[in-house]
Formats: sequence, structure tokens, C-alpha cells
Amino acid sequence: MDFKSFTDYLLLEKNYSALTVKAYYNDLTRFSEFIAETFDSPSINTVNYSQIRSWIVLLVEDGISNRSINRKISALNTYYKFLLKVGDIEQNPLAKHKALKTSKKVQVPFSEAEVKTVLDDLNFGDDFESIRNKLIIEIFYSTGIRRIELVELKLTSVDLHNKTLKVLGKRNKERIVPLLDSVVQSLKRYLEVRHELEDITDKQFLFLTKKGVKIYETLVYRIINDYFSSASSKVKKSPHILRHSFATHLLNQGADLNAVKELLGHSSLAATQVYTHNSIAELKKVHINAHPRSKK
Repeated sequence: MDFKSFTDYLLLEKNYSALTVKAYYNDLTRFSEFIAETFDSPSINTVNYSQIRSWIVLLVEDGISNRSINRKISALNTYYKFLLKVGDIEQNPLAKHKALKTSKKVQVPFSEAEVKTVLDDLNFGDDFESIRNKLIIEIFYSTGIRRIELVELKLTSVDLHNKTLKVLGKRNKERIVPLLDSVVQSLKRYLEVRHELEDITDKQFLFLTKKGVKIYETLVYRIINDYFSSASSKVKKSPHILRHSFATHLLNQGADLNAVKELLGHSSLAATQVYTHNSIAELKKVHINAHPRSKK
């Protein structure tokens, strides 16, 4: 089944990222295959909620997490809303659907000491990959950008004179984030060794492999996981945890929630507030230690 008009709508009108559109397309394709095989139906445009529910049951039986299932159903719901909008259907079969319950994942950030150990105490070396890897960690921790945002950074994203980074976030929304002096120096050193690469294919992108091609998400994850495995015993060691650490440590130091929201590229404060629980714990500690009525 052709979903081109829908994917064009997501890209051009809704400004969804190419990765999100691809995920939506894949979910719709899988659902179409299920409907064709199970109900001998040629189109998902004419299904009812009972048939969608059958797919949900199959996904549960296959061990797919409730969180992932909700994302897939969200893709379907967006598609049916689009069909309503263009007049291809009269009723959304998911209009009364309730999302499956999910447990809230507690994201435990790295401590300031753990980040310091990685950046100040580990020996990174002076080869291209070591210089690049340290810069990647510094940028994650000093700007809070997302993994895909880092992967997509261009050479033109960097403004060394003004010490800023132009980041293309979700739904193609641009934001400017400041760079620390130490990161600017690391960037200058990286650009020097990057220039020395013999064969560069993806010239416009900032972060490259030593073969001169654009860096990829799984490699970025591996870099963070490998280095932080030397400094942290936390179960999850990922770029997102570094983003979480960035926000938590800023809030612990008294940063304004709205300012952190802008730096993270969140569209609402609610998204940023998930990072405040650690900040509140820090405030409680300060309160107990400093208040004159506290029993010490």
C-alpha cells in the first residue's frame, strides 16, 4: 500500500524528522501485512478497532513492550487522523483507544564525579578517534543535545567566533546553544586532526569516522558506553544519560527551569520537569544541612 501522501504530509506540513517518518512508515507497513494475512483485507483504511486490537494482542504475545506498542499505535492514530482530514474516512477506529499502561523509567544520571573522572582522569590519547571521542562526550555534557542531533551536526553548525552551536532538533526546529571555552578549544583541536584525514566522503558533517564518513548512532552509543564503563557502575550508560546528567547538574546548581528547557530543545516545560526529581533531592539535602531548625 502506498503511504506517500501521508509521509509527505508528515515531512512537509508537520515537520516530522526523516527518522520519525520512516518509523511511522514501517509501522503502517507491518500493520498492513498483518491485516492482509489475518483478515484478507486489501486496505487498512477500512479496518475496525477490533481488528487493531487483534494486532495489539499479537504484539503483546511477541514480547513487544507496552511503550513500543503505544508508539506503533500512535503512528496508526496519526495516519487515521490524516485520513479524516483529507476526507478518506468518516471515523477514526482509534478514537476511543486508551494507551497501554507503562512503568515510568527512572533515568539515573551520572554524578558530577563520574563525569569528571571520564573527562579529567582517563587517558584519551592524541590520535584522531581519541580526540573526536572526548569532544563528543564534552559536547553531550556541556550542551545536552540528543544523539541524533550530534550525528547530524554540520561544519556550518559551529560558530567558533561566537562560541555557539546551531542544533537542528525535533520537527526541524533550530536552536542555538552556547559552548564552553574548554569545548571550543577541543573543537579547534578536533578540526585540525579532521582536516588531516586522507579521504573524506561526507565533507559537510562535523563528526566523521576515521574513514571519512559520517558518524552513526550506534557508534556514538558505543563511545559513551565504553568510556563511562570505566567510571560508572550504573546499568545504563548512554548519550541520553549524559543529556539527563547535563540537565540535572544545571538544575542542582540553581539554573532556571525555563533556561534548561530552551537548552534541551523541549517544546513544553512538562518535558523538562522530569529532570527535576534529582534537583529536588539535592535541594532537600541543602535544606536539611543549612536550615537553623534542622537537627544535625
